[in-house]
Amino acid sequence: MRIRAIPLKPGILNPGTLAEELGLLIDGATNYAIYMLDPQGHVTIWNRGAERIKGWTQAEIVGRHFSVFYQPHDIAADKPAADLARAAAEGRLEEESWRVRRDGSEFVACVTMTALHDETGALRGFGKVVRDLTEQKAAETALARREEHLRSILDTVPDAMIIIDEAGTISSFSAAAERLFGHVEADVIGRNVSVLMPEPDRGRHDGYLVDYMGGGERKVIGRVRLVTGLRRNGETFPLELAVGEALVGDRRIFTGFIRDLTERRRTELRLQDLQSELIHVSRLSAMGTMASTLAHELNQPLTAVTNYLEGARGLLDDPTPETLALAREVMEDATAQSIRAGHIIRRLRDFVAHGVVSQRPEPLNLMVEEAAQLALIGARAAGIRVVTEYSHADTVVRADRVQIQQVLVNLIRNAIQAMADTPRRILTIATRAADDHMQVTIADTGGGIAPGVADRLFQAFASSKPEGMGLGLSICRTIIEAHGGAIWANALPDDGTEFHFTLLRADLDDIDGG
Repeated sequence: MRIRAIPLKPGILNPGTLAEELGLLIDGATNYAIYMLDPQGHVTIWNRGAERIKGWTQAEIVGRHFSVFYQPHDIAADKPAADLARAAAEGRLEEESWRVRRDGSEFVACVTMTALHDETGALRGFGKVVRDLTEQKAAETALARREEHLRSILDTVPDAMIIIDEAGTISSFSAAAERLFGHVEADVIGRNVSVLMPEPDRGRHDGYLVDYMGGGERKVIGRVRLVTGLRRNGETFPLELAVGEALVGDRRIFTGFIRDLTERRRTELRLQDLQSELIHVSRLSAMGTMASTLAHELNQPLTAVTNYLEGARGLLDDPTPETLALAREVMEDATAQSIRAGHIIRRLRDFVAHGVVSQRPEPLNLMVEEAAQLALIGARAAGIRVVTEYSHADTVVRADRVQIQQVLVNLIRNAIQAMADTPRRILTIATRAADDHMQVTIADTGGGIAPGVADRLFQAFASSKPEGMGLGLSICRTIIEAHGGAIWANALPDDGTEFHFTLLRADLDDIDGG
């Protein structure tokens, strides 16, 4: 830059006033160190910004060589002289470099050095403008570290993260997203996010964004939804999606956090299969313990049928009107006994059946009575008095009949076994209304609950029976809770135990539609 005389026009300040105004302007720039050097590098002018940034007052620094601002190793390398020569040769030098303050501390400086020439081209000196970049560089470094930290987190976090703009264009695609969808970030940046969706979601997505940006309903923002994703190879999979919204300047961005549910779904299906198998095995096990009493129960009607048929055959050897009438009565009795045996077999078949769980409206009292008939086989012969206290209301509940009857059979059989060694043997089976539920109670007069298993009665493998596996009550709890009910037990004051469970009442619409 060359300094030349500027001819004054009317109304323009005189040179003295102009110099004063220029000095005020330079001193007012306190965020910049502005100073002048002579051709040899000695300080000739020093503003207040230079005092603030570098620490020397004007009186302390004017006349000293500017090399005092350089680090010792730069001075040893003769950098001050090299900078003067470069600025003189090129007219201007700009760099970011370390400089030294009066107290010896160092800072990152943005340095601009300009050669100043007079009208004849002779070098008059150098003008320097220095800005302290320490805080800016520290902020940039901190920001870079935060970005690097964030990137490392996004690269290692198990949930995939995708950022899109208002048009649905992908602007960020994490490493987990690459692994999840099979795309590399470079392939999807700039593409519409619908590339990660199967139909019909793909066709609907842009319309949803347009509707939302126009003030539509927040169908996704701030909620966790279960949706379907599309991998690069065309495979679809279940995923959990949570979407957040933010404003960056005047731009709106959407961040999606995605979790693959494939393994969870697979595990749930496996658990459902295992649970179904366990329930089925439990039914078979329960029937195994009842095999002898069932054989005895079936033997009675079958023996009666045999006797009735033998008697009828004898009456028909020499038929008369009287013997024919008597034979007809005998045949009716045989038919009744056959029907009785058929009922026992049918209840056994339904109980053991391995079917699909299906809850539907079922009359509670009838369901309890049918299960009791099956579970109480041989109970009266064992000296057990059965007391039934059914609710007067013919209430209907939502239930899988076979599974609930399995619970009833299990609880009733447990009650019978609990009273095997007690002199007083009373089994109570009751139903009653309880708000929006129906409650079923099975009570016995046995020895009560063993203290060692009271707190974990419904946990798997908790049993006080030497030969028991401790799965029966655990399965009962699983079945009842799957029906939306609860199951619990409490001790009776005079020994014995009450087991209770609840089932949801069926709505009238369910009954009509069932």
